[in-house]
Amino acid sequence: MITAGIDSGSRTVKAVVLDGDTLQVMGTAIDDQGVRQAELAHALLERAAGSAGLPREEIRAVIATGYGRDIVEIAATTVTEITCHARGVRHVSPGARTVIDIGGQDSKVLRLNADGRVRDFATNDRCAAGTGRFLEIVASRLEVGLAQLGEMAGKSARPAPISSMCAVFAETEIIGLLASGTAREDIVAGVQAAIATRVAALAGRQIEEPVLFTGGVALVPGMAAALAAALNHPVRVAPQPQLTGALGAALLAAERR
Repeated sequence: MITAGIDSGSRTVKAVVLDGDTLQVMGTAIDDQGVRQAELAHALLERAAGSAGLPREEIRAVIATGYGRDIVEIAATTVTEITCHARGVRHVSPGARTVIDIGGQDSKVLRLNADGRVRDFATNDRCAAGTGRFLEIVASRLEVGLAQLGEMAGKSARPAPISSMCAVFAETEIIGLLASGTAREDIVAGVQAAIATRVAALAGRQIEEPVLFTGGVALVPGMAAALAAALNHPVRVAPQPQLTGALGAALLAAERR
């Protein structure tokens, strides 16, 4: 039996096609979020099925998750991203006890029981300063790509302190730092440290290892190291971290069938 999960996030939409019997991922697809989310989800599912060498009709069950899950018409049902992320993490890293998920517009900390179920969680969806959107703003302001941020941060001699707790004010602060002659490398290192510090505050003091890093920001070089420093715990990046939620949805679809 073939199942699929669609994670309609704030910045991107992800699809995973799964062999429900072997629990092996057969195909994936990802694209930027758009206005016509239902159509995009359908197109992504077609692409994911195509990458698996399957016709769309072979997919027997679809679960949607994420911000836009309620408008994914091709899904039989929806499940919260918290539950889907926990299920995806349990599949790729069964022993994980703490999950740090940083996406385009929010950040989440999940604490898992020994069986991989959610014990509790905390989210920050009120400000972009602790999310991928903040990194996009910084990269645009510095006229570099996201992939370059890690290399730049690694060259920093003295990370610049970023004190503003709001992305808008932080951008103004960065403009002031540039005007004062602060090196771009020091600004990037300061921004990554600021994001990590905000997430560490969200996590609190009770951090259980292993710690797994998921979400699109996990792909940005340097962020895992910044998180590890802020948490004072080693942090491992999940395999294909952007797909964790969609994978969890596909797994739940297989289990429910």
